[in-house]
Amino acid sequence: MSLTLDTYRLLGRSGLRVSPLALGAATFGTEWGWGAEQDEARKLFDLYVERGGNFIDTANTYTNGSSERLLGEFTRDNRESLVLATKYTTLRRSGDPNSGGPHRKSLFASVEASLRQLNTDYIDLLYLHVWDFTTPVEEILRGMDDLVRQGKVLYVAISNVPAWQVSRMQAIADLRGWSPLVALQIEYNLIERTGERDLIPMAREMGLGVVPYSPLASGVLTGKYSRDDLAATNVGSDDGTRRNFNLALGTLTERNLAIAEVLKEVATELGRTPAQVGLAWTLRNPSVTASIIGARTPAQLESNLGALEVDFTASQLARLDEASAIELGFPHHMLASDHIRNVTKGGLKIENRR
Repeated sequence: MSLTLDTYRLLGRSGLRVSPLALGAATFGTEWGWGAEQDEARKLFDLYVERGGNFIDTANTYTNGSSERLLGEFTRDNRESLVLATKYTTLRRSGDPNSGGPHRKSLFASVEASLRQLNTDYIDLLYLHVWDFTTPVEEILRGMDDLVRQGKVLYVAISNVPAWQVSRMQAIADLRGWSPLVALQIEYNLIERTGERDLIPMAREMGLGVVPYSPLASGVLTGKYSRDDLAATNVGSDDGTRRNFNLALGTLTERNLAIAEVLKEVATELGRTPAQVGLAWTLRNPSVTASIIGARTPAQLESNLGALEVDFTASQLARLDEASAIELGFPHHMLASDHIRNVTKGGLKIENRR
């Protein structure tokens, strides 16, 4: 069934309505050596909003703050109709240990900086960006709740944190009457499916909407790479920085290219691009509220939005699932075994509608 950007979805256990594809604004600005200049970024923003999109994702340090500053300019006339999501915890000043991290001092200073850069009085959705295993969760949750009570933040969320910690935080927030987490941002795509072990089931159980980033695995699922890119002679060359980054990160592998090949086959059958099909696959997961799409040109964005019109056959989904399947590991494989089902359910058919 085809979607549109104005086929709005509720974000987690909240009443907030968001588009099924969020516009990633990490490409707004060129300070990182790539991205879109202001005029081009404005075209991306206008195209997304004109098509009915309302969910925009950024972070306080994306392109050294230019992402938020440009959004502050672009949203002057329609701020109230948009859902602006930003993040904190990444270091804002080199050499200052308290300018990053999830603790209270960093949280309040980062939010104030984001409010200035975004030229707004409030942030719709604030993510803790990266976990650091040092700050007490009660300090984080209470700080977030204080900001919500002050009206500077409307909803709070989390990203890049172990499932056990997120579930613990949600339980503490519920028990103490603090603002609950409503969204979980994770890397999720046909290549990176390990979130299916614990993070995604946890989010479903605890009331968090899943918002995948890198749904195309840093471009590997667009079909632009081949096995020639695995050659050792390519490592360290200066004619393809994104490729070299993926090689160093381990994203370009035989397994991942094999998945991309199956994706290209399915895309050809559907008359779609691999990117459109890869994006559409993430939206098939009922726990996913919205995937984040990034683009540097209006043509790229227009093409990515075509993912909303992709519809799969059962056979095509099965092939993609088989090519990209992961081992869920213990205890998941044990709990799914016929033996355990027999000893816990006695062969009875028990439907789980949650």
